[in-house]
Amino acid sequence: MKTILYIIQKEFKQIFRNKGMLPIIFVLPIVQLVILSNAATFEVKNIKFGYIDNDHTSTSRALIEKFNASTYFNVLTDFSSERLASSEMLKGHVDVILEIPQYFERDFQKEKHSNLGVTINAIDGAAAGVENVYVTQIIQRFNQNIKIDVFQVSDKQIQPISIETIPLFWYNKTLNYKTFMVPGILVLLVTMITLFLSGMNIVREKEIGTLEQINVTPIKKSQFIIGKLFPFWVIGMGLLTVGLTLAKLIFNVPMIGSLPLLYLYTSIYILVILGIGLFISNFTDTQQQAMFIAWFFTVIFILMSGLFTPIESMPKWAQTITEFNPIKYFVEVMRMVMLKGANLSDITPMLIKTTLYAFIMNGLAVRSYKKTN
Repeated sequence: MKTILYIIQKEFKQIFRNKGMLPIIFVLPIVQLVILSNAATFEVKNIKFGYIDNDHTSTSRALIEKFNASTYFNVLTDFSSERLASSEMLKGHVDVILEIPQYFERDFQKEKHSNLGVTINAIDGAAAGVENVYVTQIIQRFNQNIKIDVFQVSDKQIQPISIETIPLFWYNKTLNYKTFMVPGILVLLVTMITLFLSGMNIVREKEIGTLEQINVTPIKKSQFIIGKLFPFWVIGMGLLTVGLTLAKLIFNVPMIGSLPLLYLYTSIYILVILGIGLFISNFTDTQQQAMFIAWFFTVIFILMSGLFTPIESMPKWAQTITEFNPIKYFVEVMRMVMLKGANLSDITPMLIKTTLYAFIMNGLAVRSYKKTN
């Protein structure tokens, strides 16, 4: 026990003595959480909107005004021709083009219907889909309003039935995308910092030659590994504390669930990450190698964790692979506990899988570590 405490004490001194490591631990996570939480969003705003008004009537102007009043569209200009509008879209100066045909108002009054042309820049397919929804909603609302003004319904006719839906949003009443992203980005930071620091720390011992000196001592392999990894376990828990504090103070993310439950799961999850870091360090000789391999697997884990894209939208084979992704379970637990108020029984399946993952990864890491070359 004294040997483990001595190694832990030594590691803490070495960490705080390394001036290059201190900003990585304490400054970068804060900056990254603040920046990424504001930048990582799928909300589409400030859509560059142009239109071709071939009708020039009060109805066409009213429709354009609907887009101008929307907070999502930035109405730029009235194009005189379709060729000019297409040229501006090719240059990237406009995202959506609305073409109002000639006799738009007359056809609406006489024929009871009219057509509109909408051209959307679909290089970014996801953004184009959202923009199409925005355009459709505005046109539908305009269509409902104009029916009252244009269609003269007599008393003998049956009045059109209007159905109004009142949505009720659970867990994120304001539909704030940061409420959804901040817990996931916090998972990302805790994972990356603990993985990189733990892996690079042991490899650094190899580079400077101190690891060989430790290996010839009578220190047991288990004592050495516990002493080496425990400081980074503490750092990971500290990062979670800092992240939760910033999430509440800066982004006002709700924390409905039990924080002790969240810390319990995180304490086990960090053991998984530390085991992966140790396992990587056992097969690398330089910090650059450890960083490259760690980053390779981290990118795959992050992109397939459901942090940015829904797992349900992935192919079946990809969904099967995500069952072996520890980050997936941490993202689910973080959002379930913080936003839904999940209890222990709700996260028990993820907790069991993560605990099993921790035993497997640390077992492989300890088994692959060799005190003698």
